[in-house]
Order: sequence, then C-alpha cells, then structure tokens
Amino acid sequence: MAIEAEAPPVQQLRLPVNAKHVIVIDDTTGKVLMARDADTAVPIASLTKLLTAMVVLDAKLDPNEKLRITSDDVDTLKHSRSRVRVGTQMSRQAALELALMESENRAAAALARTFPGGEAGFEKAMQAKIRALGLKRTAITDPTGLSPANTSTATEMAAITAAAARYGEIERITSVKKTKVPVDGRQREVRNTNRLVGAKGWNIRVSKTGYTEEAGRCLAMRILSGKRPVTVVLLDADGSANRLRDAALIRKSLARQAF
Repeated sequence: MAIEAEAPPVQQLRLPVNAKHVIVIDDTTGKVLMARDADTAVPIASLTKLLTAMVVLDAKLDPNEKLRITSDDVDTLKHSRSRVRVGTQMSRQAALELALMESENRAAAALARTFPGGEAGFEKAMQAKIRALGLKRTAITDPTGLSPANTSTATEMAAITAAAARYGEIERITSVKKTKVPVDGRQREVRNTNRLVGAKGWNIRVSKTGYTEEAGRCLAMRILSGKRPVTVVLLDADGSANRLRDAALIRKSLARQAF
C-alpha cells in the first residue's frame, strides 16, 4: 500500500524585526508562525478603517448615495492633512475607497456621520461588530483611528484582518496599487498607502496601513505565500522603512518554508 508523504512541519519564524508587536498566522491551519508581544493592547491608528469599512458594508447602504464632506469631518485632534475639501461631494462607494486606499480621514468620518442614526448609530454598530468578532481587547472610539484610544492587540488585529478578507469589496479595494475614484464629478487617481501592493514578489489580498505618533507605523495584511494565505500584522514599527523591511523579511522567510 502506498504511503502518502506528509508535508514537512512549518517552523516558527525567529526574525530580527523592528515592530514592537507582531503576529504572523498561517490562515489555512491557524498556526501562529511568529509572535512578539502580540497580546498587548496598543494604538492601531488607521488600521481602524478595516473595522469602519466592515460596519458600513454590513449596513448594506446605497453605495451610490451622495455624501458631502462637512466641517464636522475635519480632523481637529491631529490636524492631519487632507486632499478632500469641505463641501466636496462623492458617493458612499467613493468615500469607502478613499478611506481604505488613501486612508482619507475625512472620508471615514463622513461614512460614520451619514450612517443610519448618525455617529451614535455608527458607534453602536461598531461595538456590536467588535462583540460579534469576539474581540476582548479591542476598543474603538472613532472611525478614523486618529484617537490613541483606538487600541487592539496584534492577535486581535489579525482576527480583524481575517474578517475583512471575507468581504469581497474590501479585498478588491485594498489589493490594487492605484485606481480612479469619482470626486466632485471628476476622476481622481488614488494610490494605495501600502507600497508593497503591486510590488514584485508580493500577492496581497487585503491591506491597511496606519500611523500616528502614538501608534508608530502599523501594517495589517492578508498575503499569499505561494498558494497559502498568511496574515501579517506589524504594530509600532519605527518608521516606514523599518515597516517595509519587516514585511519583506517575513515574506522571504515564509518563501523558504514549506508553503
């Protein structure tokens, strides 16, 4: 009788990464391939927008409904820059794409403000989503991630990323390098804030970057290593270059394993 050879076990990665909080998970088996201080709750900055997008999509609102950016959407906490002026009109779909690809804070704020029941309705739906995902150490107080009170762990951020990967629209939006989005009746080119999307050697299915002074440089991705889905979360890396280096080191190490 022929004996089928077993695949060699996947070894845990031991890598000199810069990010303070890291997790790498084989999504096929659920095996944790690497973890560093993965259960400490820390600010997650714009990784928040993955949850914001899921809450908006769960509500099944009209994607073509026109939204207008108002002064209520302006960041008065960090005074972050924006390419979207007060008075700008766009569809809910365009706002979603701007929030996920360019990490546009005014677009994310408008999505919450125009949610059924307003910001209070959005907050209620967000807390329900957190409970539904079984997140015990995740706290979200605003839809943008600008507030340092938006916190999670690398482990729970991986669960959020895996949940986001089940939304075809989030996967479609975040897995392309650039696209065009109608804003004020004109097509605007929008580029992904994750420079790895579309880069040689990368197959990224879901992606979101984040940065605030409190959170450092953050990255959450669902990638394919060979044909195998892997979730990678990096929190509080010291600078964009280190964040990219960490991600590249993880990808190359995965490629050398039995994936």
